[in-house]
Amino acid sequence: MRTRWIMAVAALALAVTPAPAFADESVHVRLLELNGSGASGTVVLTALPGGDLRVRLTAGGLVPGAAHVQHLHGSADGMDFHCPPPSADRDADGYISTEEGLPSYGAIFVALTTRGDVSRASGLAIDRMPVADTSGSVRYDRTIEAADLPPGTVEHLKDLHVVQHGIDANGNGEYDLGALGESTLARSAGVSGVPQEATHPATCGMIAGAAAGSVPVGGVATGDGSSLTSASPWPTFGALALVAALGALLFRRRRAFVLDRSRR
Repeated sequence: MRTRWIMAVAALALAVTPAPAFADESVHVRLLELNGSGASGTVVLTALPGGDLRVRLTAGGLVPGAAHVQHLHGSADGMDFHCPPPSADRDADGYISTEEGLPSYGAIFVALTTRGDVSRASGLAIDRMPVADTSGSVRYDRTIEAADLPPGTVEHLKDLHVVQHGIDANGNGEYDLGALGESTLARSAGVSGVPQEATHPATCGMIAGAAAGSVPVGGVATGDGSSLTSASPWPTFGALALVAALGALLFRRRRAFVLDRSRR
C-alpha cells in the first residue's frame, strides 16, 4: 500500500513537471557599411521549429527608392568566412566589388528575396528584392520554410553573414552606368545593362557572437547580441507545493487507516 502511494506522488510530480523545452534560437547581426555607403542596420536570424528560418532586417542609409539585393553568405561546412577588409579591393579602384568580396564572405547561401525562390539562382532577382523607401530605409521580415533552405542552414546560423548590395557612388540618388560603369557580376551572369552601383556591396554583417545549439535550463546571454532562451525543466514552486500537499494528504489518509485498524 505504501509503495502505491509513493508511486502516485512520483507520477503526479512527473505530470506537473514541464518537460525540457527547446526555444527558438536567434542570432543577431550588425550591418556595417562597405564602400562608403553610409548604410547600417541590424538583422535577427531565428531558427524555428521544423527547421524554418525567420529573417528580420532593418537598415537605413541606403539608396532611396532603389532595390537592394541581399543575401546570406557563407556555408554550412564550418569554413571561416567574414566581412571583407579594405585589402580586398584588389584592383585598387576604391571599391570592393562583389567578386572581390566573395573570398571573404563566401558564395551566396540564401537569397533574401521578398517572395518565391531563395536559392542562389535568385541572387540577382532584383524584381523580388526589397526596395528602400524615400528615406533610404529597408524593413524585411520573412519566414523561409525548411524545404526551401540549403541543408544545414539553421544548424549553422553562426557561420553565415548578411550582405546588402547597392551604393550611390556619384551621389545622384540612383543607380546609373555613368558612375562606375556596368556590373561585371551581372554581365558574368548573362545580364547586361545593370549598373555596377547596383551590385557593389553596401553593408556586411557578421554574427554578433557564436550561438550554441538550443539547450534547456535557463538560457544563454552572451552580452554581444546573440541569445538563447528556453524553459527550465525543473518543477516550478507551485508544482512542488502541489506535490507536497498531495503527499501530506496521503500521509494523513494512511495514518487514519492505521488508527482505524488498531481500534478494531
